[in-house]
Amino acid sequence: MIDLLVKDLDKEMTEAKVMEKNSQAAYEQLMADSASKRAADLKSISKKTSEKANLEQAKEADTMALKSSEKELMATKAYESNLHAECDWIMQFFDMRRAARAEETDNLKAAKAILSGADFSFAQQAQHGAPSPRLRGA
Repeated sequence: MIDLLVKDLDKEMTEAKVMEKNSQAAYEQLMADSASKRAADLKSISKKTSEKANLEQAKEADTMALKSSEKELMATKAYESNLHAECDWIMQFFDMRRAARAEETDNLKAAKAILSGADFSFAQQAQHGAPSPRLRGA
């Protein structure tokens, strides 16, 4: 009976050694897998951190470009407003300016004719309704 107990005890010890050996192998495999996963995670974190930094730089550059574009747009709109005001003024006074230019042209032609020796005294009196001195004496 003691032999039977010794055999059972040897058998249990052998099973325990085999189980411990298998557990040790499983533990070592788990540690190796965990180490490789941790290395992959660290590499992924490093890569994502780098990408985040690059994206933040790109965002900052885009923000600066947007601000610059907005300033340029505001300047363009101000310029457009000024041009619009000038065009409205020109359109509003176009007929008056055209009449003034036509009158100025006529006056310049008359001045040129007077300087050339023409006599407009008859034409001026005829416009005012008074008889010309030449016609009275004739």
